[in-house]
Amino acid sequence: MWRASRARRRALRAEVRRFTVRQRRRRRIWIGVAVAFVVMVLGTAGAAYSPLFAVERVDVVGTSQLDAAAVADALKGQVGTPLAMVDDSAVKAALVRFPLVESYTLEARPPHDLIVRIVERTPVGVVQTPAGFTLVDAAGVVLSTTPTAPAGQPVLDITGGTESDAFRAAGRVVRALPDGIRSQVTAVSASTPDDVTLTLGGTGSKVAWGSADRSAEKARVLDLLMQKSPPDRTKEYDVTSPEAGVIR
Repeated sequence: MWRASRARRRALRAEVRRFTVRQRRRRRIWIGVAVAFVVMVLGTAGAAYSPLFAVERVDVVGTSQLDAAAVADALKGQVGTPLAMVDDSAVKAALVRFPLVESYTLEARPPHDLIVRIVERTPVGVVQTPAGFTLVDAAGVVLSTTPTAPAGQPVLDITGGTESDAFRAAGRVVRALPDGIRSQVTAVSASTPDDVTLTLGGTGSKVAWGSADRSAEKARVLDLLMQKSPPDRTKEYDVTSPEAGVIR
């Protein structure tokens, strides 16, 4: 009995030792994994904020009216800055000098490229002022001023100026025009938001548009009316009610 009890105690102690060894081994493995993870995170963060991932090139995309090289030159202060530390406020301050920039986004492309995606403002026409012809977008933001009217931009004659509801309606109408019609418009007038009128160059034909509501439908109807009766044979198109376009 005594020998059997002693053997059982030895077996139990051996089993406890084996369990303890396995537990210690698992603990060492988990500690090793945790240390490796921390080292990896710290190493990645350190590399991201180091000169290894510094900006070497600023690539400006999305421009058509703006000079992309001039925009990139304005942002050259970011060269040498780690991609993760690019100063968005400094970028914004640099781009404020370009009125044509409506919005932008930044994209870091490791190891050394900073991509600046530009969305440009869309001009809707020019307003004649004592200083010359001021090009504006649909929000009334001044884009440029020149002594003569720029080619391809309609002259805006809007009661109340660029702060009025009539101007906002006219801007919406111009932005809704398809390119084929937009290129023929030489003047836009409106005294209220509900009486926008377009003038087509060359023939001087008028387009009674009315309000900016349903502008997409009105544009399609006007295109069909112009195909049926070209401007050189038409004095006025009336699309104020797009379901019943009229040619005069």
